[in-house]
Amino acid sequence: MPSPSQKQTAQNGLKYPSLQVVVVMVPVPLQGHLNQFIPLSHLIAACGIPVHFAGTGAHNRQAKLQIQRHINTNNDNMIHFHDFDIPPFLAPPPSAISADTSPTPFLSFHHTIRHLGEPLAALLRQLSSNFRRVIVIHDFLTSSVVHGVGQLPNLESYTLQSVSAFATSIFHARDRKGKVEFDEKDIADLVIPEDIPSVEGSLPPEALRLFASETVFDNLNSGNLYNTSMVIERPYVNLMARVLPHKKHWAIGPLNQVTSTLSGKKDSNGRHMCLEWLDKQTPRSVIYVSFGTTTTFSDEQIKELALGLEESGQKFIWVLRDAEKGDVSSEGRKIELPKGYEERVKNVGLVVRDLAPQLEILGHPSTGGFLSHCGWNSCIESITMGVPIGAWPMHSDQPRNAVFVTAVLGVGTVVRDWNRCDEVAAASAVAEGVRKLMASKEGEAMQKGAAELGAALRDSAAEGGASRMEFASFIAHITR
Repeated sequence: MPSPSQKQTAQNGLKYPSLQVVVVMVPVPLQGHLNQFIPLSHLIAACGIPVHFAGTGAHNRQAKLQIQRHINTNNDNMIHFHDFDIPPFLAPPPSAISADTSPTPFLSFHHTIRHLGEPLAALLRQLSSNFRRVIVIHDFLTSSVVHGVGQLPNLESYTLQSVSAFATSIFHARDRKGKVEFDEKDIADLVIPEDIPSVEGSLPPEALRLFASETVFDNLNSGNLYNTSMVIERPYVNLMARVLPHKKHWAIGPLNQVTSTLSGKKDSNGRHMCLEWLDKQTPRSVIYVSFGTTTTFSDEQIKELALGLEESGQKFIWVLRDAEKGDVSSEGRKIELPKGYEERVKNVGLVVRDLAPQLEILGHPSTGGFLSHCGWNSCIESITMGVPIGAWPMHSDQPRNAVFVTAVLGVGTVVRDWNRCDEVAAASAVAEGVRKLMASKEGEAMQKGAAELGAALRDSAAEGGASRMEFASFIAHITR
């Protein structure tokens, strides 16, 4: 094989390393999923491997904005975006969701996925003729699109799991009666708590049918990548390797090593205004409140949450936004708070109505807790920054992530019990959960445990760490 310093020119005129391996990213067009594919694209590009990002123009624009703010921008010219034209989709306004209804973004991405097949197939065929090997990294929910292109002899696909290895392994290991079968002698330290919420109870029937159809195609991939680290999920990655022994498995996370300053109100130094507010607070005194990009609360629940935060007596930053629509740049509704609320709490709380720099907030010394929906991105980011979690799961994998954070890792407490997910959480319950996390002996223990896990996670992503070595193993495999 020629030396890496030698170059070969592809038909598009760009010069690539003679390894002649190219990676194509096919994420689900939801912000939480894009947030994992973006840093992974940078890591791969830093290895001298060109990356092609397939998606719609709107979501690619959002991805580009984040890539431009990455810590290392030296490899931007190795990442190429393909803006596929998708027929317009009239997204209904976000509404409060339950296990019986699909969040609006799910309807949007389903529409998008159905129209990605033809342009993606054309791109893969073109790259297949120019490269020795084409590696496709895709979401579980885009499996059918990737494997619907037909047989290409030099194409391999790998799924980037967007949820925890705990949730993924439970899904794959459960038998028809809902039991998880395993041999404790084979998998050390494996903990399977009782009463883990089922997938069936956390997603509507139409979403479950979509998941089932994608599973058939996902079985065709060559392996799985996990946005996690062996230091916190080794038993569950090992369980996946046992359940799916014919596939390869790599735990390469946390994939959150990006500067998360997004659009929004900034000061003259380019920092989001909420960080300036945090600068004035005492260490570990503020709870960060955010429920991700697929959650919309009812007006009644917003009122109870607002009053609960006030009643708790704890300082807070509350990101108050509806679920994203089909176009990630679109504006949501103006959410009303109780009359005079923001004036009343101005000395203890800050309400943010635009995109907030979550990773920077979690990494700020004044942040001591995170009231969260327990989406996996938020969980792994919070743990990485050493911040314990107040669990308020809404749908999808979030109930199982909440169990993992609270019952397995011990770095969180349940604020809203999943068994009561169809009820409005009263202000008194919100206040009690917040105080337990922020101002109790139990909360102190959670903060200590989170700090220790955070240090271990950050070490795993550093040179010589477990996650860095897993990533190196993946790169060695695809460039073999």
